[in-house]
Order: sequence, then structure tokens, then C-alpha cells
Amino acid sequence: MNTSSPSINDFHYQDDILQGVSRTFALTIPQLPEPLRQVIGNAYLLCRITDTIEDDNALTFSQTKQLSQMFIEVVQGTIPAEEFSQKFYPLLSDHTIPAEHDLIKNTPAVIRITHSFNPIQRKALERCIEIMGQGMTNYQESESLEGLPDLAALNQYCYYVAGVVGEMLTELFCDYSDEINRHRSELMKLSVSFGQGLQMTNILKDIWDDRKRGACWLPRDIFLQHGFDLNHLQPRISDERFQAGLVELLAIAKMHLRNALTYTNLIPPKEKGIRRFCLWAIGMAVLTLNKINSHRDFSEGNQVKISRRSVHSTILVTNATANYNWLLQLLFNLISRNLPNIKSHSK
Repeated sequence: MNTSSPSINDFHYQDDILQGVSRTFALTIPQLPEPLRQVIGNAYLLCRITDTIEDDNALTFSQTKQLSQMFIEVVQGTIPAEEFSQKFYPLLSDHTIPAEHDLIKNTPAVIRITHSFNPIQRKALERCIEIMGQGMTNYQESESLEGLPDLAALNQYCYYVAGVVGEMLTELFCDYSDEINRHRSELMKLSVSFGQGLQMTNILKDIWDDRKRGACWLPRDIFLQHGFDLNHLQPRISDERFQAGLVELLAIAKMHLRNALTYTNLIPPKEKGIRRFCLWAIGMAVLTLNKINSHRDFSEGNQVKISRRSVHSTILVTNATANYNWLLQLLFNLISRNLPNIKSHSK
């Protein structure tokens, strides 16, 4: 199916809507080198549209599944974006923020940019959206307050939501730079762990917000090992058995973020923009884990959300140290020193 070329207005729209749908990515994406900015900004919006389909609780499971598959085909270029937009936009509820309403309405502008990328870039984006859309839909069907069955199920969920994004970004980085491509095999392995570290941080931060909408992404087996049933989970809980499970998950998330730093250190120092893009995300995630660890009895996400001052401090410190792998490792050890370490039996 032929798609018209993107206009200058389409690119302006993409830059503007990023500000509305993500404070974090609106900060980090402009740090990337010019050849990567547009494609990664576009990739983020595609993921956000997929996420909006999954998150709007006014949709039935059947509608979610149909729209998710439809959007996969839109990205692949076999269904017109206008058809998807006209079908989905009227179904959106007030649960979805205004910026996302606007994004769905203007999906054709985003897709025109998607279809202007080179074949390697398009393949990476198409693969990501297909795996993410189908995987998230499968998990939505079993969404409940009981939590996920075990750590393996959590790992799989994190892969669908974030690990596959790490793989996509790695494909784009390797397409951009022959020097980065030399580390492709190791980067691809670490990219899934990088994504999982960020996603686990979000899951832990959003425990109570997710429960309000009937979802729990915590693994039951971790908590049952400590004698706690997630069905009994309530805000402001001070049960030591729940705290023990939370500590174990904090340690696993810390391990994944350490892998994320290893990933970043494989990016050539001259690629300062890519390194900053990665380091800002890692820094903000570690600071969030620190807040959760210090306030294990928190009852809503805002209580463990890092301040704007912390965000700016992360930016300043990582910018100053971005070129030095040994210094970044020292810094990571310093800011994560109060976080628990993973136990030998955890994988």
C-alpha cells in the first residue's frame, strides 16, 4: 500500500506531541544525534499508541485485540492509518489523557513518517510493534489483582513491554553506526535486561495505581516464598513478609540496571548523545528505586516519584561523567549503595 510522503507539518506535529505524552522522552530524545532523533521519536509514539489501545479501560477485550492487530497492520502498511484512527478515536474514554486523544486522531501523520524510514529502520519498528501489541494483549486477558504466577511470567511481560523496545533501539543504533554494530551481539543480549530494569522500576512505582484499575504485575511466587499472598495486599501495608518480597524485586531491578550501564559503556564515548539518552534513563530509574526502598510503605506513585530537581541533577552529573566508563561505574555503585543486592538463587 502506498503512503504519501510526510510533510514538514508532520515532523512538527511529532516533535510537539512528544512534549504532551512523555516528559521523560521529550527530554532524552533530543539528545540523540540527528539521524536517530526522528526515527526514535516516531518509534516512541508508535509504542505509545499501542499502549493506549491496551490501557483504555472502556474497551472490551475483543475491541482491544482487534484494534491492536489493526494497528500492527497499519505500521506494516497493509491498512490505511485513517481507517484505524477513525475506528479508534470515537471509542476513547476520559481515562485516556487529552494528549493521547490527539495522538490517536493524528495517527496518519505519525505513520507517514514511519513509512519514510529506510528498510532496516522500518523492519525494526514493525517487529517491535507486532511483538509488543500481541504480547500485551495476551497479558491483558489474564489481568487481575492476584499478580502474575511467577518471576518467569514477569520477565516475559517485561520483554513484551520494554525488552523488545531495547532490541529495537539496538537495531537502530547498529544501523546508525558501524562501530556500534561491532558490539551488536553483546548489545542485543543486554538490551532486554536494560528494558526490564526500566520496566520493573515502573511496575514497583505503580503498584498502587495499577491496583486501582484492577491490575497487579507482581510475581506471586516471590511473595509466597516469604509467606505473603498478594490477594491480601492493601495500601500502607507494613507486613514484613510483603516487604521481604519487595526487597527481592528491588534487588533484581538493580541487577538489570547494572546491565543497562554495561550496555551503555559499550557505546563509543564519541557518541555522547546516545550515551546521555541511556544514562539519563538509568539514573532516573536508580533514584526511583532508592525512593521506593526508603518508603516501602508508600501507598501511591506520587510518593516515590523523583522531583524535577533530581531529574536536573541526574542530567548534570551524567553529562559530566558520560565519557568515562570507570567513573560511571563508580557513580552507579555510589547512588545504588543502599539498594539490596540480588540473592544467589534469584535469576
